[in-house]
Amino acid sequence: MSGPALRLALEIDGDGAHPAAWRRAAHSPDHLLSPRRVARVAAAAENAGFTLLTLDDGALPPGAAPDVVGRIGAVERAAFLAASTSVIGIAPVVPLTYAEPFHVSSQLASLDHISVGRAGWVVSEEVRSEAASVWGRPLVDGDGARARESRDGVEVVRELWDSWEDDAVIRSVATSRYLDRDRLHYVDFTGDTFAVKGPAIVPRPPQGQLVVLGSPDRVPGDQLDVALVDGRDLAAVTASASAAGAPRTFAEVDVALDTADATAEERVADLERHAPWSDRGRLRHIGSAAGLAALLGELRGVVDGVRLHPLVLDEDLPELSRLVLPQLVERRYAVRPLPGASLRTHLGLDRPANRYAAVAAQEDVR
Repeated sequence: MSGPALRLALEIDGDGAHPAAWRRAAHSPDHLLSPRRVARVAAAAENAGFTLLTLDDGALPPGAAPDVVGRIGAVERAAFLAASTSVIGIAPVVPLTYAEPFHVSSQLASLDHISVGRAGWVVSEEVRSEAASVWGRPLVDGDGARARESRDGVEVVRELWDSWEDDAVIRSVATSRYLDRDRLHYVDFTGDTFAVKGPAIVPRPPQGQLVVLGSPDRVPGDQLDVALVDGRDLAAVTASASAAGAPRTFAEVDVALDTADATAEERVADLERHAPWSDRGRLRHIGSAAGLAALLGELRGVVDGVRLHPLVLDEDLPELSRLVLPQLVERRYAVRPLPGASLRTHLGLDRPANRYAAVAAQEDVR
C-alpha cells in the first residue's frame, strides 16, 4: 500500500515493553535511572531518525514483584533529555486523573520552552485505585469518571496555554515593563469536580500549543493532535484510525526483533518464563527487521505514524537503528526530522492561533 511517509515514535520508559525486560538489559539494574543511561537511549533514538520519544509515567511503581522497577517522573526526565538532544521531539506521559491541570499546564509549557518547541504530551489515566492515596485525593472510580477528568483537564490546559498571547512579554528596560496586561487573559473554567481561573504563570509555549497525544477512547478526538490507535491487525487499525477524529493518527506497535544472538521468538520465550507480555490490543511484530519494515510499509496511508514499544530497549533499539529505519528512509516510507523545526512542523501540524488574539482580531474587523 502506498501513502505519505510515516513519522516514527519510540517509547523508552524502563528497559522495554516486557515487564521482565531488565533481565536482558545490557546494564546492571542500578544504572536504569542513571542520567548517562537515559541520555544514551535518547541519543541512539535521535541518531536513528525517530521523530518522537515518549516516556511513560504514573503515580505507582510500573511493575509487580519480582519485576518491580523504579522510575523518575516523566516530566523531569523529559526536561533532562530536552537539554541533551537537539532534534527529536519529547513527549512525557502525564495522567490527569488526579493531577492539577494548572500545574500540568505550567510544567509542559516550561518543557516546550526548554526544548525550543520540541515538546508533546501523552494524556493518560491513573487506573489503579491506590493512586488516589498517593495523591491524597478522593478516588475517581470508573471509566466514565476518569474520561471526564481527562476531557476537562485537556480543555483547561489548552486554555491556559493561550492565556498569554504571543507578544504578551515586552521586556522593556527603558519603560520598566515586562508584560502587556492587555495580552494576558483569565481562564474561567468550572467543571464537575474542579474550577480553574487563569492566567498561567508561564508564557505561551513556542509551539503555541504542545502536540497532544492520547487514546481517542479516553479523550475526544477533537481535543487531540495525534490519536494513538490500537488494533491487533491491519483491518482493526484502519477502522480505529478512521474513527479517531484527530488531525493525525499513530498506530501502537509492540516489537520484538531477531538479533545476532537469538531469534525474536527465543527472546520472548526467555522472558515469558518470568512474566507474561500482556496483550494490550496492539499490533505485535515478533520476527525479522525486514518483516517489521514490510508491516510499517503497509501502514502508510492508514496512519500518519507509529509508536514502537520494543520488547527490550538494549536489544531492539540497535536493530531498529541498524536495519529498520535506514531501510524505511531509503524506500521513502519514513522521514527523518530536520534540525531547527518544531515537533508540530515535523508532524505537519500548523501552529495554532491564540484563541484570545483571534477573537480580538475579529472584533476589530467589525
